[in-house]
Amino acid sequence: MNGRAHAPAAGTILNALANERGAAFAIDLETTATVDLDDSTGVRGEIDGAPEADTALIERCVELAVAEYGDEAGVAEAGGTVKTESEVPLAAGLKSSSAAANATVLATCEALGVEADPLEACRLGVRAAREVGVTVTGAFDDASASMLGGVVVTDNSGDELLANEAVEWDVLVWTPPERAFSADADVERCRKVAPIADVVCELALQGRYGPAMSVNGFAFCGALGFPTEPMLEALPDVDGVSLSGTGPSYVAVGERQTLADLRDEWETRDGTTWLTTTRTEGARTG
Repeated sequence: MNGRAHAPAAGTILNALANERGAAFAIDLETTATVDLDDSTGVRGEIDGAPEADTALIERCVELAVAEYGDEAGVAEAGGTVKTESEVPLAAGLKSSSAAANATVLATCEALGVEADPLEACRLGVRAAREVGVTVTGAFDDASASMLGGVVVTDNSGDELLANEAVEWDVLVWTPPERAFSADADVERCRKVAPIADVVCELALQGRYGPAMSVNGFAFCGALGFPTEPMLEALPDVDGVSLSGTGPSYVAVGERQTLADLRDEWETRDGTTWLTTTRTEGARTG
């Protein structure tokens, strides 16, 4: 019994650490999960290219998916392997954990021969992320953007989807060589910018995603101690620019030529840049 699924990365419009409401958009960078279920005991995970990386999240996703959907396939316990391969750098603020969780849950469902409701599958991955401690908020905003595609606005306190809209944007991503794990973020400092996050949420719910991103970026660069210089280089020419997640990546959206010009500036720094697009299609099997 085997399955394979793919899920996109995502960029931030509103970081949910301040007030538990978040907004994000799917980006055309992908994580792929392959799941093989057998009669063995326990689930063994592997992350391609990162042999020392923690595999607890993807293993737990398989276990929870089998527990939730296994009865339909006559499978009572989880046993087997899960492997992820990714274009998305780990701990870079581009929702690699959410993409891995979504891909793993869907790949497990395919291995079982069942079709899960996308949002319910998404919530299962969020539950796994909370249980293994890789997220502070549960990251339902990031996970639902990856699962559904387009832009989402969510209330993470109840895993509630407030809005979902298909968008077609060009996107520039810069990822410095440093890494920042979401679970290590200073939540108390982030909560100090909750009044600003409330404004960002209102902008997002009005469909004013670009201004929302930029306000979010300045607020969370301050709260998390990241430089604002990459944002200042982008403004006022781009439609929106922000620190993505808890960093260290930055994302900008706007006209493709404008982003290409900005790429020339961002590439003077160490790290990696991508000029890509949003994804209107979310996670998928096959």
